[in-house]
Amino acid sequence: MVDAAASFDGNRVAANETSARPMRADQGRWTATAKDGAGLADYVQFCASALFAPAQSASWVNNWATATGADMVVATLSCDGHPALSLALEVVGRGPFKVARFAGGRHANGNFAAADPRFLSAIDGRTIRSVFKVIARTRPDIDLISLERLLPDLDGVANPLAALSGFPSPNLALAVDLDGGFDALLSRASGKRKRKKHRSQTRKFEAVGTFRRIEAHTREEVDRLLDAFLEMKEVRFAKMGIANVFGDRQVRDFFRTLFADALTEEKPSFLLHGLDVAGKLRAVTGCSRSGKRLICEFGAIAEDDLAFTSPGDFLFFDNIQEACDLGFKVYDFSVGDEPYKRLWCDLEIQHFEVLAPLTLKGRALATTMRQGARAKAFIKNNPMVWKLTKMLRRKAAGQAAPAATEDDS
Repeated sequence: MVDAAASFDGNRVAANETSARPMRADQGRWTATAKDGAGLADYVQFCASALFAPAQSASWVNNWATATGADMVVATLSCDGHPALSLALEVVGRGPFKVARFAGGRHANGNFAAADPRFLSAIDGRTIRSVFKVIARTRPDIDLISLERLLPDLDGVANPLAALSGFPSPNLALAVDLDGGFDALLSRASGKRKRKKHRSQTRKFEAVGTFRRIEAHTREEVDRLLDAFLEMKEVRFAKMGIANVFGDRQVRDFFRTLFADALTEEKPSFLLHGLDVAGKLRAVTGCSRSGKRLICEFGAIAEDDLAFTSPGDFLFFDNIQEACDLGFKVYDFSVGDEPYKRLWCDLEIQHFEVLAPLTLKGRALATTMRQGARAKAFIKNNPMVWKLTKMLRRKAAGQAAPAATEDDS
């Protein structure tokens, strides 16, 4: 089942007030512009009233550019001078190629470019391609625009990039329908078994010492939870034989600033939660808010003497229960099909990808990337092949530098 029912909240007042008056294609004149990193100031201003996914927020893009020193290009499609769609992309090297992608790379999931809902019904493939053309003129060194893990819709609004030729992402995203509240959810999802397990876990934690669920409310708490998460993830990736996508110091600095900055917001757009048992963090999750959707961007558990109690499952139980209490309609586990997600999920979201070559070299790279996506989809959709792949990764761990990265971070 593909979810398409997320709804607006009150965070984007200007967008809500005007979304009922869409623009027709013949009502205005379209122009496209592209700037280097200096265009981020305009992007921040546009995001104040635009619709966007968390990884396209002004906070995410600005903090990524600052922490990593990313080579940014900001392209904007306007109608009679009014911004309608804006792409904030980082330019990265990929061997002999230059690729423009969403800021954050693999960390940016469930993507939806910043857009003014009034104009979306009038934006077609031709107008979006005019944005790509101006990027090519402004940055002739870019070979390919790679827009990955795109949402089919956001807040019930169709993704305008779907007007372009694309293909399915190799990894599903999984989510939980929270309609009716937590009790109704448990009635649909083996609730008696989940409650029994939760009580059993509680007794095991109490036997060790005091335990509590934590939400980071200060910079010190952000640092503590992120330090624990990063250590957990490093151990886990090494065990699995997978490259640590959180290993770079600049990436770590980015997440620290992202979650710390969110504390200044009335409703923080990025949240950290942890399970503390006997003074030690045993599980950590990082989430983002997007309308009526709470998205688990990442999570990890400690590989210690309490790992057998499944502290991650315990934390998810409490996180999902609180999401229901706060009025969220969907708890989104983001990209990656894993057994612990399937214990809860009843929604599947098929992201899609768009590759726009700007040079002959870019065409060759796009072909290779499409073939790679098809191969990855084949592996992950074949249980036997995927099981064998993971077994070989674990066997190779520690014997050679890992060459692969995990998709659901």
